[in-house]
Amino acid sequence: MRYRPVTALVLLTLVAGLGACSNNKRTDDDAAPDAGRQASGSIATDPKDSRGPAAEVPGAAKGGTVTVLRQSKVSHLDPQRVYSFVGLTASQLYARRLTTYKDDGKGKVVLVGDLAETPGTDVTKDCKTWEFKIKEGVKFEDGSAVTSKEIAYGIARSFDLALTGGPTYLQEWLADTPQFDTKFNFTADKTALPPGLSTPDPRTLRFTFAKAHCDLPFAVSLPATAPVPPAKDTGTDYDKAPVSSGPYRLAKNEAGTRLTFERNPHWDPATDPMRHQYPDTFVYEFGANPVTQTNRIIADSGADASAVSFNGVDSSLVSKVVGDPALKSRTLQEPTPSEYTLTINNNRVTDLKVRQALNYAIDRDGVVKTLGGDTVARGVTTLMPPATLGWKNYDAYPAGRTGNPGKARELLGGATPELVLGFPDDARNQELSTTLKSNLEKAGFRITLKPIAADTFLDETKKKNNPWDLYIGSWGADWPSGASILPVLYDGRAIKDGGSNNGASYLNAPALNAEFDRILAMPVADQLAEWGRLDEKIMLEYAPVVPLYVDVMFTIHGSKVGGIFIDSIWGSVAVTNAYVRP
Repeated sequence: MRYRPVTALVLLTLVAGLGACSNNKRTDDDAAPDAGRQASGSIATDPKDSRGPAAEVPGAAKGGTVTVLRQSKVSHLDPQRVYSFVGLTASQLYARRLTTYKDDGKGKVVLVGDLAETPGTDVTKDCKTWEFKIKEGVKFEDGSAVTSKEIAYGIARSFDLALTGGPTYLQEWLADTPQFDTKFNFTADKTALPPGLSTPDPRTLRFTFAKAHCDLPFAVSLPATAPVPPAKDTGTDYDKAPVSSGPYRLAKNEAGTRLTFERNPHWDPATDPMRHQYPDTFVYEFGANPVTQTNRIIADSGADASAVSFNGVDSSLVSKVVGDPALKSRTLQEPTPSEYTLTINNNRVTDLKVRQALNYAIDRDGVVKTLGGDTVARGVTTLMPPATLGWKNYDAYPAGRTGNPGKARELLGGATPELVLGFPDDARNQELSTTLKSNLEKAGFRITLKPIAADTFLDETKKKNNPWDLYIGSWGADWPSGASILPVLYDGRAIKDGGSNNGASYLNAPALNAEFDRILAMPVADQLAEWGRLDEKIMLEYAPVVPLYVDVMFTIHGSKVGGIFIDSIWGSVAVTNAYVRP
């Protein structure tokens, strides 16, 4: 997935705004500017900041259709299962959450109440009891009121292991264990609520935790807190037709080829601090590869004049787009802290020397060139991306910019490991996997490439007994500290048979798990340097993955699209301000 953390300036401002949260187990927030932005941010303390309507976008007009082009279909529309790049941004159209971010598209972000009147109240001043007052006037697409009951039900259904794919922060915090399904069985009684979650009245939602979770206001900005009417819940089929609480509702779902959203007549802008309802419709069109997307938008004809490429400019066309001054005003470029790795299945590749050899074998310059150059990617050697607080610059397996196949062969000692590399079957990952295969085979490995359907890739690689030795993985922090990267990806206690968030590396080292507990128990300010130190220790002692690169978003849109920007939270195309020029 792609998420966008903040620079130190933004995060510290947000942490300061939380006041009593000095002993939280994880740090707080999400957001980051590009290299040319002046980072700033805050958490709203004045309830007025959480009210609507959102400030009008200069020059915006009502009417028309905005089309978002993407090669692969959306994995999930069910808000409790949404955790992909496109899902997180698209769900803003139809799934409101307890909190959200106002984002000016220039690096300034403010965490505000969305369904809630404020970003939450730390009732006991120890981050163990939180309350959210639900706004009046928020309605579903059928006109019925959204209350604390429907929000609580949405959170409760996220405990259902049949509804995999979404984040598990709230489940684990409420249950006080990564094995949250052992503490609450949603399917046994769908009228019950998980431990620690209550609705004292229709406008109050209360969280009570065994441990302090000062970052809750940020965790509830994920769509897992979107309300779901119990009577409309169709289980796994809810993916096909979620009920809207936002400015748009799903009008048509065409079997993985197209989604059409139309205005929700019951959305009240007075309750919404960040969304608009400018276009008549939004269309998400799937199937066109990045080459086709880029060429269509360059041509700027018909419906494509009001389209935007979600996948971004194809690597083969970067130089053409960059070299055309006429296209400059129609491009968006923003580095993201979304990091990509060659993830090693530690269940299958158990020899540390083999994992270390994989690290020496990679030609990162070649990888970046395959992707289109530094316009779209930047090589990294650390588990945490450089934008992370506490980041430490190191290279555990120094092989130069182009790799050291000789050192890799030395570690292999004459062996020629046969490994299967799984990858999403879109154009970008097909090219990348071919480059990685070439790198590894020069170093003595024998690699078999296995494509995996892009829309099921995350679900499939999160299955504990999956059949791949290696896969192209990605992760972006839900908060910009090691707390939302290293424990999430490498704490073996979170491994499940299906739906594991343990980054698909399946590393499980008791000594490392104990280190996570030790650091997470520290005050936030004390954690930062510890995460950088632990990052290096993990790579030196376990080498669970091969860090590859940090993504840069570089995309193009039609001449009639206005209000499009790169989201400061997710690092992808934001549509909440979009409009069509007459």
